[in-house]
Amino acid sequence: MTIDAATEVFEEHRAVLQGVAYRMLGRVADAEDVVQEAWLRWSGADRADVREPRGFLVRVTTRLAVDRLRQIKARNEAYVGPWLPEPYVTAFGGEVPDTAERAVLADSVSFAVLVVLESLSPLERAVFVLREAFGHPYAEIAAMLDRAEPAVRQLAGRARKHVEERRARYDVDPVQRRDVTERFLAAAADGDLDGLLSLLAPDVRLVGDSGGKAKAPLRVLESADHVGRFLLGAARKGVEDMSFRFVEINGGPAVLTLSGKEPDSVFQLDVLDGRIQCVYVVRNPDKLRSLTGL
Repeated sequence: MTIDAATEVFEEHRAVLQGVAYRMLGRVADAEDVVQEAWLRWSGADRADVREPRGFLVRVTTRLAVDRLRQIKARNEAYVGPWLPEPYVTAFGGEVPDTAERAVLADSVSFAVLVVLESLSPLERAVFVLREAFGHPYAEIAAMLDRAEPAVRQLAGRARKHVEERRARYDVDPVQRRDVTERFLAAAADGDLDGLLSLLAPDVRLVGDSGGKAKAPLRVLESADHVGRFLLGAARKGVEDMSFRFVEINGGPAVLTLSGKEPDSVFQLDVLDGRIQCVYVVRNPDKLRSLTGL
């Protein structure tokens, strides 16, 4: 296989590799670094012996992501305030026409799930991502991770149970979430506390991620009254030359707030039965760089 042919094969699978790496790491830049390292391994490999390029590339990417995740977990011990994944621009609509498949992919990359995945071990997370998001058979996952199949099944069972017990339930219908998001934004912009409270579940939570580098709550806010009053206060203060843009982030509609042309924050809502269950706010500037120019 020539280098041009190798490049073509790699580019054919890049989106899958990026998807695996991001779900493993929750960070766009780290995922891109892992995919670039996978390319270096692929370009230097004896490709004549590779029968299934996709399987080979996913295996290399997964192992690199496991190693990177172990390094990241050590760094995160000193993170200031709540942690959220780096917003990841998704556009499943055109590429994944099947509604059921789209829902599975959207759920696997959602803030709610990725926050729970942070509490898994690197190997548990790898098995969960490969099995639940990408549907790899246990035998393939075992070969990718150099583990016995019974051990992989055990890891998968533990990870699935952990995720099911801890992840929040919400509606994945993008139309409904977009409608609630628009009404939420209008109520906040108008200073309409009653209108805002009517959208919030009584036990709603607000999770703000600033990393200590921007203004955001350093603890999770709970209850409709606390969350509603905080949001109205933030809306009154605003940001310089503020504008809004709807984008698809982590499989669902979100609001990108701009200060001039620079990203200032991302808001996304978890919705269940027409009521907001959780408000996610990402303001850490390091996590917004990939959104510049949207």
